[in-house]
Amino acid sequence: MVRLVRWIVRALYRVSVTGYENIPKPPYIIAANHQAWFDPAFIIPFFPENPVIYTMAKRETVFSRGWKRRLLPLIGVFPISPDKGQLDETGLRTVYQVLERGGVVLMFPEGRYSRGRALRPLKTGIGYFALQAGVPICPVAVRGTDVLHPFGRVEVSIAPPIMPDPPAWWELSRRVATVVDNVRGALSKALTRRSRE
Repeated sequence: MVRLVRWIVRALYRVSVTGYENIPKPPYIIAANHQAWFDPAFIIPFFPENPVIYTMAKRETVFSRGWKRRLLPLIGVFPISPDKGQLDETGLRTVYQVLERGGVVLMFPEGRYSRGRALRPLKTGIGYFALQAGVPICPVAVRGTDVLHPFGRVEVSIAPPIMPDPPAWWELSRRVATVVDNVRGALSKALTRRSRE
């Protein structure tokens, strides 16, 4: 399935991917900016096929039809029911289970579409996941999916991983904020660099 998506994406769009050397060994979290619902199609196929990369989608909208409920789990999408920006308990458990098994989880910490170059404020959940699971975060900047058209240009930039290693004696909220700030800085830098190029 992933190979098919990669072939389709390569055939229909001019996709450039940089930073392969920055992909850490699993387990890890991919943190990407979010411009459109199909962003995963421009990220997941360009990462190693094993382990499977899991991502999440709203139960109420994306999993609204029977065929979606049957198909999406087969390609690594699991449902969540966010409440006030937080994941539900089942979604939380799923993320930790994937990471504990040595897997990879793709997250969009903005929470909703940014529709352009400016990043929205990032949710702190990604910092908690990284710290509590002890895994690095791989920032990925995507440009061009907000105005996507056939043979349009899409740029994907994989930045160096963010290690969740602030001083252990700091309060948890301060450690989380530091990790999230580092992720935001990495995404902003990657988006700006690709823009200048």
